[in-house]
Amino acid sequence: MLEIKKLNIKTLDNEKEIITNLDLVINTDDRLAIIGEEGNGKSTLLKCIYDENLIKDYSIVSGNIIKNNIKIGYLEQFLDKEWNLQTVDEYFVKDIPVSEIDYEKYSEIYKLNEIFNQLNIDYKSFENKVIKNLSGGEKVKIQLAKILFNYPDLLLLDEPTNDIDIETLEWLENFILNSKIPVVFISHDEVLLERVANGILHLEQINNKTKAKYTIEHIGYKEYSEKRKYLLDRQYQIARNEKKEQEKQLNKLNDMYNSVRYDLEGVSRQNPGKARLLKKKMKNIKSMKNRMLDREITEIPDVEEKIFAKFHNEDEIHNSKIILDYYLDELKVENTILKKDIHIQVVGKEKICIIGKNGSGKTTFLKHIYDILKERKDIKLGYMPQNYDEILNSNINCVEFLKIDNSKQEETIIRTYLASMKFTNDEINSSISKLSGGQKAKLFIVKLILDKSNVLILDEPTRNLSPLSNPIIRNLLKEFDGTIISVSHDRKYISEVCSKIIEF
Repeated sequence: MLEIKKLNIKTLDNEKEIITNLDLVINTDDRLAIIGEEGNGKSTLLKCIYDENLIKDYSIVSGNIIKNNIKIGYLEQFLDKEWNLQTVDEYFVKDIPVSEIDYEKYSEIYKLNEIFNQLNIDYKSFENKVIKNLSGGEKVKIQLAKILFNYPDLLLLDEPTNDIDIETLEWLENFILNSKIPVVFISHDEVLLERVANGILHLEQINNKTKAKYTIEHIGYKEYSEKRKYLLDRQYQIARNEKKEQEKQLNKLNDMYNSVRYDLEGVSRQNPGKARLLKKKMKNIKSMKNRMLDREITEIPDVEEKIFAKFHNEDEIHNSKIILDYYLDELKVENTILKKDIHIQVVGKEKICIIGKNGSGKTTFLKHIYDILKERKDIKLGYMPQNYDEILNSNINCVEFLKIDNSKQEETIIRTYLASMKFTNDEINSSISKLSGGQKAKLFIVKLILDKSNVLILDEPTRNLSPLSNPIIRNLLKEFDGTIISVSHDRKYISEVCSKIIEF
């Protein structure tokens, strides 16, 4: 259906490899998941497949993408903000926000009802709604409906799971599973990956993010993860054993060589025959050593290293300590009442997760809790917002964001922690505006660690992290020896980390 041959993508500014010699065929029954750490080029690749012009401002592309005249539907990572003030009806009868209404499309609006019915969505619930008032899940649904309205042959979905609630996540799973056309998608949601993907394209950056590597497997995500771990563990073990045996044999030859050289030094000039024999023996030992060094042994796997992080809290939270005992009559946004009679109590080292549909007031409430707790002097509060730009200054670099006292020692510690999260020197020293969403999430986690926070307020802490980093961050938060009050739609985070669930 679609074939990629020897595709290479490099950054325009420093020609860093993003994709190298990618060969890929997408077939009619594929549900291919593109995975990889933050900043590894997943979205760039998806845009390039759809339209190379979307990345020409920051990338150099070579190779071939053979589309065979197929029609591609592309769901971008973020819906253009220029749609915000327009209605859903206008969204469906315009090609782009600034274009005029295509009245001919009104004659085909009945097809849209058919598509909404196929997607198990009530179109009437969207009529006359302004797009800025839609939830994240609703925006994903109308984007998919508009794409399907044009009857594509292939779907490209760029992180459709980022801003949707659990109910919409399950809806999206059913949609991808039952799709009659191939789907290539990016997602950080491991449950969705495990349930729907039947192929994996894994993008990596190795050699301190200087070299691009990819792996393709036509198997499910869980099977891929288990197979990859087994093969890597096995290769590590074989490589270690062969290296150990090589060192043992080299040490033995070195001992023999030193022994012969010692004997040679003791031979008198009156015995040239014995000296020749010893020199010949030394030459033979050297040859054996060189052959051993030239012999190929199994190499340590050349893969992207895992991140590492650990909290070091100085002030322990006692199990009986009341962190929050709060009653709120009404939770409002402007004149809209989102929730009434809210009473939440958090005690000791509880790990709370607030769940609920998009638009039910979870983020608003979490900000409210943060405003209350930040006045407390008896706790060290850490906060990770859903919108990172609430706190981040995009014009400064990572060190400037994290530092407090400007000391050399502090900067060394900061750089060490950032390196453990796999930030390169370029990423550390560049402005925050150049970081991906996942890298910004890791930056916040480093801040929480360095601040030695013992109470964490986290709004969707895992939403931008790759499925490869997510298990490590989940375990970090699970082992955190303090209190967590969070909002999340990440089903693995909810089940593995949280001790109490509050549903709005």
